[in-house]
Order: sequence, then C-alpha cells, then structure tokens
Amino acid sequence: MNILVIEDEPSSLKLAHVVMAAEGNQVRDADTALKGLDQIAREKPDVILLDLALPDKDGLTLARQIKSNPATQDIFIVAITAYPDRFKREDALAAGCDAYVVKPISTRELPGAIDELFHRKSK
Repeated sequence: MNILVIEDEPSSLKLAHVVMAAEGNQVRDADTALKGLDQIAREKPDVILLDLALPDKDGLTLARQIKSNPATQDIFIVAITAYPDRFKREDALAAGCDAYVVKPISTRELPGAIDELFHRKSK
C-alpha cells in the first residue's frame, strides 16, 4: 500500500519510514503539512501517518482538512503524537483520524494499527 508519513522530527520520520517500508509498503515522506498536502495532491496515499505537532499547521486541523475534501476523505489517517496530554485520542478521532499512536513509535504497534484499519474496512 502507499503510505505518506507527515512528521517533522527526523528520527521519528526515519523510524516510521523504515518500519512501514519493511512491511512491503511504498512510503513517501513530508516534514511539513504543506509538503504533505503537495504529496497528497501528486499521489493519493492509502494511509497517512500524521504527526499532530507540525511546525506549520496543527495536525488536527490538517486531518479535518483532508477528511472534509471529497477527493481525500477516504484516506486512512493514523495520528501520531509525543504529547498525549495536549493531543488527546478523542480529539484526534473527532478530527477524522482513524487511529491514534503515542510516541515513541512501537515497531509492532504501528503496523498493527494500520492492519486493524484495513481489517475493519473489509468487514
């Protein structure tokens, strides 16, 4: 599947990229919301791994923007945050995120969260 990682923290970006590529996915990266939107417009991903604390736009705002667009509303969004007190699970889900992962990223939890999304969709 095609996965877009939108993450500004280099080590988290690399880890997410490596973990998802090791699962056989096509992975693209963006380190800002603006670059992420550009990537989405060029090649629509199946899944977006979205850091909620981006430098140029709040990840919850970006999730709402993606989910409110008919052309992109069916993309799965996995919210990723190092600040669960600031970015709560219920707020991420209300913004349109389909799953929620707290950093540090677990090499087992992340692929499992994505597999669960597709499992729910197929039911």
